[in-house]
Amino acid sequence: MAWRDFIRSHTEVLAAVDFFTAEVWTVGGLMTYYVLTFMRVASRKVCIAGTTTSPDSRWMEQMARNMTLADIGFLCGCRYLLHDRDTKFCAAFDAILGSVGIKAMLLPPRSPNLNAHCERWIKSVKTEVLSKLILFGKRSLRHCLGHYLSHFHTERNHQGNPPVPF
Repeated sequence: MAWRDFIRSHTEVLAAVDFFTAEVWTVGGLMTYYVLTFMRVASRKVCIAGTTTSPDSRWMEQMARNMTLADIGFLCGCRYLLHDRDTKFCAAFDAILGSVGIKAMLLPPRSPNLNAHCERWIKSVKTEVLSKLILFGKRSLRHCLGHYLSHFHTERNHQGNPPVPF
């Protein structure tokens, strides 16, 4: 089965994850924050799992545990998670997903179109929010991302999909 066919036939139980970066002014100078974003492919519901300046394996393991909490985790009901081959997605991250029945699907190298929904959301948040603001501190980053997420879930039209309650 081709990747595109797999994605189309499993959208209800499929999620995607990716990172993007944001530049933030802090007391120590300009810092790059990594933002970990999950998306349910069928509903286009997005969850910002966390922000950090250094996404090491311990942080990634904690993000995986947070997203897979029984009955309340964002990935509850998912069977597959698409992610690229970024080294930040460590083996422990995939193992935690596997322990709750979620299969990590590594995308082929240089294939951003296979994670197009998540990539498009990242492009939107960067062009509609982050390129227009100067952020001072992690709190301002989280504040503007939270407002954009609320707007995205309640006000935007997702190609005929009804808005997702936030």
